[in-house]
This record gives sequence, structure tokens and C-alpha cells, in this order.
Amino acid sequence: QGQLVESGGGLVQVGDSLRLTCAASGRAISSTVMGWFRQAPGKDREFVAAVKWSGGTTYYADSVKGRFTISGDNAGNTVYLQMNSLKPEDTAVYYCATSYTNYRGAYYYRVGGYYDYWGLGTQVTVSS
Repeated sequence: QGQLVESGGGLVQVGDSLRLTCAASGRAISSTVMGWFRQAPGKDREFVAAVKWSGGTTYYADSVKGRFTISGDNAGNTVYLQMNSLKPEDTAVYYCATSYTNYRGAYYYRVGGYYDYWGLGTQVTVSS
């Protein structure tokens, strides 16, 4: 079995920062790509960011570009999401996910269906 465990969520004020961590274990280690998605109440899950370990390519949603930074241990086992200048619209449950396929093109890593393992999520609430 593979497992992903997210941590670092919490309640913050507008403009604050948070750093999320996702740790992989079991069969969820040594991924090709690790990504973050989020889901706000009443909304669909949406892509936030992803990192392809080989080459270090990163992908971001337009809504977080310039404010969020994804990084990790390059072994495909731990990924971080540094979130700065948080806004109320960033409020959501944040999920970590791993993919083991080397797809061509960024499209696949922006779609949740192409990921193999998912964590249970961590709540981020940004209060105004």
C-alpha cells in the first residue's frame, strides 16, 4: 500500500504564509511527479502546482503563480508547498498526489485523473 500524508495547514490571516508538507511512504515513494490540488466548499477540485523530479520542471495554476512555490527532496518522497500572500480564495482542503508516469506535456499533470495516489488532505483557511 502507498500512503501520502499532508501537514502544515491551518487558520491564517490575509497576506500570511504557510508551508504544506506531503510525505510519501510504502508504494507511494519514488514518484515521477508530485502535485498539489485543492478543493473549496461547493467547488470542484482544482490543480495548484506540480513538480517533475527529473529535470525539476514545475507547473503552477495561474491563480497561484508568483505566490506559491513547490519544491521537494528530488527523490520523489517529500514535497512542499510554500504559500505566500495568502488570500481568502485560497481557502480549501489541499491534497497531495503522486504520479508514476512520464507523460509528455504539462496537461496531464494538471488533471487529477492522471495521478495514482492521494493523501487525505489538510485544511487551509485564510481569514479576512
